Amino acid sequence: MPGNHAHIRELTIPGNPAHILSPRRDRNVSGDARMTPSRKITLLLFVGGILGYSVASILHMHKGISEQPRVDAVSDLPLHIVNQKHEGTKSRVKELERLLEDAGDKKEATPAEEISHSTTTSSATPTKKPLNIVLLYADDWSYKTLGAAGNSFVKTPNLDRLAKTGVMFSHNCVTTSICWQSRATLYTGQYVSRHKAFKIESKEFLAEKRWNSTLYSLLSQNGYHNGFFGKWHHAFPPEGTFKESQFYYGDHWMKGPKMHVTEKNEKDGLRFLQNRPREKPFSLTVSFFATHALDGNPEQYIPMNSSMPLYENEVVPVPANANNASWDNLPYFFDHRNEGRYRWKARYDTPTKFQKMMKNYYRLATEVDTACGKIIDELERQGIMNETLVIFTTDNGNYHGEHQLADKWYAHEESIRVPLIVHDPRMPPSEAGIPNSDYTLNIDLAPTILSAAQIQPPEHMQGEDFSQLYIDPERTKSWRKEFYYEWQSTIFGKFHIPDVEALVRKDYKYIYWPQHKYEQLFHLPTDRLEENDLINVTEKQEIIKSMKVRFLDLKKAAL
Repeated sequence: MPGNHAHIRELTIPGNPAHILSPRRDRNVSGDARMTPSRKITLLLFVGGILGYSVASILHMHKGISEQPRVDAVSDLPLHIVNQKHEGTKSRVKELERLLEDAGDKKEATPAEEISHSTTTSSATPTKKPLNIVLLYADDWSYKTLGAAGNSFVKTPNLDRLAKTGVMFSHNCVTTSICWQSRATLYTGQYVSRHKAFKIESKEFLAEKRWNSTLYSLLSQNGYHNGFFGKWHHAFPPEGTFKESQFYYGDHWMKGPKMHVTEKNEKDGLRFLQNRPREKPFSLTVSFFATHALDGNPEQYIPMNSSMPLYENEVVPVPANANNASWDNLPYFFDHRNEGRYRWKARYDTPTKFQKMMKNYYRLATEVDTACGKIIDELERQGIMNETLVIFTTDNGNYHGEHQLADKWYAHEESIRVPLIVHDPRMPPSEAGIPNSDYTLNIDLAPTILSAAQIQPPEHMQGEDFSQLYIDPERTKSWRKEFYYEWQSTIFGKFHIPDVEALVRKDYKYIYWPQHKYEQLFHLPTDRLEENDLINVTEKQEIIKSMKVRFLDLKKAAL
């Protein structure tokens, strides 16, 4: 499948059948704690194998919005760039060892008018059998793109309600902030350094021996009726993984028949829930393309026509560090060649453009919220909320002009922190609505889902079951207090999208740019915008030295 097109693959019955941007402006211009099953799951046996497989259609729909090639989150690239050889991780470890030595050691109706009134609670006793799974997986959502997270501008009433009756994790982060690598982490429960999906539509983790111990394969092997609709972003999964699936992304408006991509996400999810076999547990992933931008299209964000009245007469607040001074505070290699800077110019470089782009971005977010509300309503209508784990999260964060940047990749909070809201019928009522500030990561999603399905997560998964944090609140005492972050591009130059790694804590964040041998240190409690680099402050050298040691330990553990 060419990388620069939207794709649809439709499986309707049981069985499964860039551009490189040019310079535009000079930079000076303004396991043990996991829950184990108490009993084995009875597997459904299919006599004589599973018969009658057929594929209704496999459609490859070209979704280009212009004659020029587009970049989808730097995913649609010329083949000669995609195929560049990945640099090995061993050299990175050696470089860090040297560094330590030197140290010394997201009929049409307006979404706001279609707000769901589901309570997302049930008076029934939670089931003790394996839970159904509903994963509502958005694209390019900053942790701030939620009313429940303190954003009084954006309208996300359904997700806000889910947070009030479930739990919202305020410090949920991704271990790599880019679409395809983060999605592979969802499927495998591993850092990119281990699953090695460095390239778009990677196949490495789809090899039979490896795929058989990943999230969706394990659910399928244990009798789950799996459905996946929306953005997959890798080579097609092996046959049998999903009973129903359609893969599509790349445009906000689908062709034939014309439909907004979020509306299609919603319809596909509802159809799956309404037609699923009632005798089997199910897993449903609705993988939204919104709020991802249309890279290369001057409009960038294109919501439904019915959403345009939303936010029309309001003024979107501008981030405090969306200014020249913040841009100038970035490392010296952030210049006119930087992709984040290029995308900032396409979206946010004038007040008028910023208001237009952010209003349309928030409209897309409200549309996703509406779709989530309808899916939750259907679960409530069927009376299965007390049997279903519901998770809302996203693949990566997004800069909305902070540091005069756009998109993701780097280690600032806007890029790595993302929403995570969970409804779990096993949650004690006393925990409902209480935000959790522990560090949860995208590597935790697969182990958490598998544990809810009463499937033992494989040892090679690197995450933990975060349900422990609300089922047994005492678990927070021994939960992670820090984590390693990595962005390894392998296909971009050191000025276009430079590689970056970090050790992230609540107090300090140590950032290392390996291609430039450049270090930074930020004290987050007093510098939440990450503007005041302390790397050369004499009094911080012992802290820096100890963080480097721990950084290298966690980096090696990620391999």
